[in-house]
Amino acid sequence: MGDQSRMTLSFASRLWRRGVLLVCLLLSAPAWSADILLTAAEDGAGVQVFTQALAQQRPEDHVTFTPLKDLPAPSQLPASTRLILLDLPGLDWRLQDAQGPPTLVLRISRIQARQRLGNTHPAKISLLWSDPPLARQLNLIANILPQARRIGVLYGADSEFLLRELAQYAAPMGLEIVPQLWDNVSDSRPLQNLLKNSDVLLGLDDPQLYNPKTVKNLLLSSYSQQLPLVGPNAGFVKAGSLASTYSDQADWLDVLDRLLDHSPASWPRTLYPEHFKVVGNPQVARSLGIEQVDEAAVAARLAEGEKRP
Repeated sequence: MGDQSRMTLSFASRLWRRGVLLVCLLLSAPAWSADILLTAAEDGAGVQVFTQALAQQRPEDHVTFTPLKDLPAPSQLPASTRLILLDLPGLDWRLQDAQGPPTLVLRISRIQARQRLGNTHPAKISLLWSDPPLARQLNLIANILPQARRIGVLYGADSEFLLRELAQYAAPMGLEIVPQLWDNVSDSRPLQNLLKNSDVLLGLDDPQLYNPKTVKNLLLSSYSQQLPLVGPNAGFVKAGSLASTYSDQADWLDVLDRLLDHSPASWPRTLYPEHFKVVGNPQVARSLGIEQVDEAAVAARLAEGEKRP
């Protein structure tokens, strides 16, 4: 009986140790893993770098990139897939099928979404805006140009819908939005009229108005009136505008990491990145007699302001 008892105790001990080991493994393993599929029409170096960065950030998940041309219809993808679209052709493909998996759309502006969706918003699609938030751009102006009160805004048929929202943000700040329709970019008179009645120009991210063909006229006209242009995006600051807010790859990866930690049912319908940066053009500031923008300090002040209710 003694030998049998010892054998029973030994067997029970092994079972207990195995049980403890199994519990430890379960506790150390991720609660779940996801199949994350990125797609775009073009498979360029930037897309690959972004995909690799997301995969490194989420090692427990299965992160892959497949060119759009190699994908089936959205409804043929597993429902558990978390789909990330990196360009507008990807969104056009996704909109063809209401039964596709939960989808995050990157690199889309408010204007681009309006052109494709109108006032509708399909289910299971979350839009992550690429253009700077209007309120954030106004706060940027208030920080770097505190004397400016009249904010001149050129708009076209595609961007007119943003004016009401812009005015709503401006009013509590004591700012006045001075709108000017520019439906023919070959005619400089609307631009000249706006410059005479504004303290600063705020560029909307409208490619019909702000593009390589209009940049020279816009910047030379504003310089001649000693009037700064803020926005419409970081690329335009390199071309000659004074400053803008923007979100880079690290900011977008942070957004995706946070969203992918939660069920798609909780994903917001639309979202601006919480994290952002400020870029300024020192040469433009000097030529206009304006203090150079302290990018890090201004970004920190804006972020702090957005945290306060």
